Amino acid sequence: MRLGVLDVGSNTVHLLVVDAHRGAHPWPAHSEKTVLRLAEQIGPDGALREAGSAALITAVEAARTSAAALEVDDLIAFATSAVRDATNAADVLTRVRDSTGVRLEVLSGADEARMTFLAVRRWFGWSAGRLLVLDIGGGSLEVAAGVDEDPDVAVSLPLGAGRLTRDRLGVDPDSAVPPTPEAVEELRQYVDVQLDPVVERMTEVGWERTVATSKTFRTLARLAGAAPSGAGLWARRRLTRSGLRQVLGFIRYIPPAQLVELEGVSAGRAHQLLAGAVVAESVMRRLGVDAVDVCPWALREGVILSRLDRLAAV
Repeated sequence: MRLGVLDVGSNTVHLLVVDAHRGAHPWPAHSEKTVLRLAEQIGPDGALREAGSAALITAVEAARTSAAALEVDDLIAFATSAVRDATNAADVLTRVRDSTGVRLEVLSGADEARMTFLAVRRWFGWSAGRLLVLDIGGGSLEVAAGVDEDPDVAVSLPLGAGRLTRDRLGVDPDSAVPPTPEAVEELRQYVDVQLDPVVERMTEVGWERTVATSKTFRTLARLAGAAPSGAGLWARRRLTRSGLRQVLGFIRYIPPAQLVELEGVSAGRAHQLLAGAVVAESVMRRLGVDAVDVCPWALREGVILSRLDRLAAV
């Protein structure tokens, strides 16, 4: 069957269409995304600004039209932290539904972590042992650990790269001046404090292999020398903590407007890279992780696999 997944994230609205059935690898048939950076369009009152809501409606309508043209059998539409945390979330969801006919399901942070964990487990298989999975999004950080397909612990923290760029670094995408060393250090200290309860919980659970997902980790791994996207889906990619520290050591002095010139850094997320690197370094350091394997599957694939499982059970 042909499934469509519409992911309204903190950075992009991403439509992924796959041909899949239970027990088979979901093969991508189409992918399109619109960069909205919703996490950076939250006003001082915590509400998603009007411009952000209008842009979201336009992007969802375009994705719905594409899904219909591609004859998708089932469209799964969901929103994550940017919409979830907005004080006007209910109004935004109603406007999207009334304007486009698409009903967005809001995933909790814990559900994000669980779905991502499922995707990673299916990718690496049972031989990976007890897994620790890290995922840095635009609005939140998800951490999950366990030995089965459903993690023993799944938590979400407001430590997304976009959120921290907006709230803690105050970085403008077009800025020709990098954040001050003091601002970067304050961000590191803030992230460390937020991680305290996660470190305790994850240490109690334990793990044998650490895996990272998300565009942030993939970009950091590429800057540290991992294979480029052109090497294909199956190329092994790893990010060591020492390599990450080297990357962090030089990007902190590069103005946001110039980060896009680095190989593998996308224009829509370039200015968020520093905050994402700080979070990655902090969580690896605090959990004592020396290296992570980078998984190409993440939340969207987890949602697809979960839906296929439910259909097979009917």
